[in-house]
Parts: sequence; C-alpha cells; structure tokens
Amino acid sequence: MKKIRILAISGSLRSNSANTNLLRAIGDLDTENLDLELFEGLDNFPHFNPGMDENNHFVADFRSRINKSDGVIFSTPEYAFGVPGVLKNALDWIVSTGELNDKPVAVISASPLNSGGEKALDSLLLTLTALGTVKDENSSLSIANIKSKLNAEGKITDETLTASLRAVVGNLIKQIQNKHVKNDLQQSDL
Repeated sequence: MKKIRILAISGSLRSNSANTNLLRAIGDLDTENLDLELFEGLDNFPHFNPGMDENNHFVADFRSRINKSDGVIFSTPEYAFGVPGVLKNALDWIVSTGELNDKPVAVISASPLNSGGEKALDSLLLTLTALGTVKDENSSLSIANIKSKLNAEGKITDETLTASLRAVVGNLIKQIQNKHVKNDLQQSDL
C-alpha cells in the first residue's frame, strides 16, 4: 500500500511547544502507511506582500511541500484569542495560488487553559474553509489543559489524548482515501 504523505504544521515557533510535540507524537503513532513530515521554517517567511510572491524561496518551498502532500495537519496554540501571526502569515501566502484547495486537512489546538484554544481553532477552521480545504465535523480537536497531558520531554502521558489523536488522524486518512477514490473514478470516466 502506498504511504500517505502528511505535512504537519505547528503554529508555534517554540522548540518544545506542546503543539509541535503533539505533531511529533502523531508521527510516532503506529500507523504504518503514514509518512509524516514536520514543517519547520514559518519564522523565515517575510510579511505577506503579493509583490514579493515570485522572489521568495521559503514561500516556494512551502507551496511545494503542500502540493506533494496528500493531506495537512495543523496544531496551533491560541494567542490573544486567535491564530499566531506566523501561521496566518504563511496561510496568506497561499491564498492566491490554491495549494490547499481540495486538500484534506485536520486541525488541532492545544492550550494550558480550560478553553483548549477554541477561538484559535475556530479562526483557523474559518481560514481553511476560505482556502477550499476538505474537512468535516471530525477533522478538528481542541485539547484543554495540555500541560497535564505531556511530560517534561513533551511525550503524551494521557491515554484519552492518544485515542483522540488517533481518531483525528484516522479521519484525515479516511478523507484522503475518499479523495483518491473520487479522483480514480473521475479518471476512469475520461
């Protein structure tokens, strides 16, 4: 079976971020047909400016990695009731080029607060809707009190959280497989 390529994007720049650690944990799940690549480099993007579009290799690399992936999974903290600026800036760079159009996605927000970063999650889901992504009601996960669910090394210590991550990833894989079947049917009709 062909490996499913997932690009994982954290909205945090901190090296030991809970959201980045969640993406690493997803990569460690025993999903044998999953090839997860953690994207690093959101801090290299210039401020969004359509006039600089064709001259930036960081943006070109980001677009290329999204294009090569079967799906994308985001994990983001919440800053001031919203998505961190670096993540929104990166997404602004692909509005006009459509790399996420018809791309299956999953979205996670983890927070040390009881809210689980729900406002950032809702904001990111809204942006991803505008970008034409494929998702459903099982494509997102809000995680409250994340500090109590990870150890000092950033490893998950909560079995319920592990099960929730498996469910979100499983749903993403299902969305990707459904898209492949749809594409295959369209090709056979030609």
